[in-house]
Amino acid sequence: MTNMEPDTGPEPVRPRSDLGRRVAMRRQQLGLTREEVAARAAASPGFLQYVEESAAEPGIGFMLSLADALETTVAELVGSTTELPAGFGTAAAHPEVLDLSPAECRERLSTHGVGRVAVTVDDAPAVFPVNYTVADELIAYRTAPEAGPAAAAGHEVALEVDHIDDAFSQGWSVLVVGYAHVVTNAHETRRLEEHAHTAPWVGDGRHQWIVIHPTRITGRRIRVMGSRAPSGATS
Repeated sequence: MTNMEPDTGPEPVRPRSDLGRRVAMRRQQLGLTREEVAARAAASPGFLQYVEESAAEPGIGFMLSLADALETTVAELVGSTTELPAGFGTAAAHPEVLDLSPAECRERLSTHGVGRVAVTVDDAPAVFPVNYTVADELIAYRTAPEAGPAAAAGHEVALEVDHIDDAFSQGWSVLVVGYAHVVTNAHETRRLEEHAHTAPWVGDGRHQWIVIHPTRITGRRIRVMGSRAPSGATS
């Protein structure tokens, strides 16, 4: 029997909770160390590290102290303001506005599933939220033949996708412009069904696929100075 060599590979990165991410980001925005925040909140640096890096569920007493230490509110730290309209948060002190490359735009499109499609209905502009999916170079969504989003078929349309983080006053937006058509091929329908992340949130009866062939994809990102470079899913 031979001795097994110890595993010397890198430790897997533990996923942060939303609370931990918000706490760490707010601390970095204020330019504070864990030790400084822990002292303000009358806690140990080790426990603050646990809150930032693990799926912790601290009591309300600690959360009130932590929010005060980070000069924010418990509601912002736990994300309970997410029911408010996007953009409710205040602007950051030193934001950067960056253009996204086509590759960066596609990366962000591929990690999200809700966008807004702009169409013309009864000679008037209209915007509808849709659950979309990305299949190779195409962007597609399901709707009912009589529903508003179906009006995109046969026209050049725009689809916009964004991500807003009110807690940190940053986010991104991607705009896709292209020609849309109804999918009638059974093989193409099956392929799109396989790529779909979810059924339409509004319920059944929406089986008609509309496909957009992008001719232009542009995007912008608001980044807060001093924040970490985020992933495509959260930046």
